[in-house]
Amino acid sequence: MAGIYIHIPFCKQACHYCDFHFSTSQKYRTEIVQSLAKEIGLQKDYLSRAPIETIYFGGGTPSVLDADEISFLLDTIGHNHSVSKDAEITLEANPDDLSREKVQALRQTAINRFSIGIQSFFGEDLAWMNRAHRANEADASVKRVQDAGFENITTDLIYGYPLLSDAKWEQNMSRMFELEVPHISAYSMTVEPRTALAAQIKKKQSPPVNDSQSAQQFTRLMERMQQQGFEHYEISNFGKSGHHSRHNSNYWKGVPYVGIGPSAHSYNGETRQWNVANNARYLTALEKNELPAEVEDLTPENRLNEYIMTSVRTMWGLDLDKLESIQSGTAPLLLKEAQQFLNNGWLLQNGSVLTLSQQGKLYADHIAAEMFF
Repeated sequence: MAGIYIHIPFCKQACHYCDFHFSTSQKYRTEIVQSLAKEIGLQKDYLSRAPIETIYFGGGTPSVLDADEISFLLDTIGHNHSVSKDAEITLEANPDDLSREKVQALRQTAINRFSIGIQSFFGEDLAWMNRAHRANEADASVKRVQDAGFENITTDLIYGYPLLSDAKWEQNMSRMFELEVPHISAYSMTVEPRTALAAQIKKKQSPPVNDSQSAQQFTRLMERMQQQGFEHYEISNFGKSGHHSRHNSNYWKGVPYVGIGPSAHSYNGETRQWNVANNARYLTALEKNELPAEVEDLTPENRLNEYIMTSVRTMWGLDLDKLESIQSGTAPLLLKEAQQFLNNGWLLQNGSVLTLSQQGKLYADHIAAEMFF
């Protein structure tokens, strides 16, 4: 079992908070698509020919591609890999790209899951973020996808930013529930270096992000998601039963995946590699039939810390037996570091498995870092 991630490095405009790799120019779009196909071929042995269970188009904004380009890339994957008949195939999309005609065209492709970046239903919030879509396009895009027969849909929300009062946050959540999507991802606004938001805060053109506001809104999010019957299966992800993201769940469970495209990362249990985050250099390398990637051999310590970081964020938790299988003698050492969090109730233990309590979810990154080897 394995997955494939395809990074589409184009956006119509730059969101002020985003530090992912993308370009607002699509001048070399055709060349990038052809190079993605070439890299798929060059990388075909990275996963040791394991069956492909999930394919994920991320970015950037993958929905800027047309249906023919998406089908071309999926056909290329099919020629180079064994793809499961029930593979989950996800397309990240912005609401403004999902016209009725575009959705109907995508219906003719193998895409069977949409991840729609709504972020907020308030126009002033979207303008502050510099999102490309307008407020009225948010729920309209979801309804178009539903009307076309797609049922496996996830939508994104952001909380913890200065414009988002608690009352507006309640309204955003309510409107999302009204759309009856089976999966919701919600992220706390973070200020990444070298983003427009970081510059605005530094120049005092925007208020700083308030950690207590984020914590309060995250707590309310967990309460309402539980009331609506969503499973909180990862810190930022909530799904109805049977609608967890298979692709992202595999990341957290340590399933191998290969990343295709500029800035994409890959992992096969023994190595981690990452492609150059530069479109021109990516194209130049592929023209020479070279992989534009740096490779790191994973040490036992790397693998232990990777497992701690990803597993503790999930409802399945950190299994001490799995830790021992990576390196013998590590479970007692981790339990010693975890004891402070077991004592204060941030961690819970059930047999060999450690999971975060509701309160502990507010401190997930801190808890993981304290347990690193």
